[in-house]
Amino acid sequence: MQNIGIFYGSSTGNTESVAKKIQEELGADIASIIDVADASVADLEKFNNLILGTSTWGIGDLQDDFEGFLSEISNANLDGKKVALFGLGDQYSYSDSFVDGMGELFKALEEKNCELIGETSTDGYEYDASGAEKDGKFVGLAIDIDNQDDQTEERVADWVAELKNQFN
Repeated sequence: MQNIGIFYGSSTGNTESVAKKIQEELGADIASIIDVADASVADLEKFNNLILGTSTWGIGDLQDDFEGFLSEISNANLDGKKVALFGLGDQYSYSDSFVDGMGELFKALEEKNCELIGETSTDGYEYDASGAEKDGKFVGLAIDIDNQDDQTEERVADWVAELKNQFN
């Protein structure tokens, strides 16, 4: 498995915490963790494999730092890279926009000539709508720390085990 860059945007620390759990599962010698508030196009381009994570704010909005980072993604050459996504949201209080931020990242990457990997099942979640659901699955790992934190460790471990099989 080649180098992996984990890029996250976090306002309350929850997305950063999940990014660190992902890094632990992958191994710190393989995966670097980077706050998008401090990241550039060059940072994205130096990794063969990317994991991008954001929380959802308001009614389906990206986390502020990630909103600003979309231009970096737009300008980056991601040809041939494998990209996985994770998103945090509250499936009960925001059941009509659960993990929509992750869906916004997916849309930004669809035209980038990269391979999007890491989709997950929607089983075990209760929500009405999600911009991160495509063909009956989430486009990445959905995490609800507010209501299902007891499942976070297992969800991360299972997802990372799948990613290890898909990354170069």
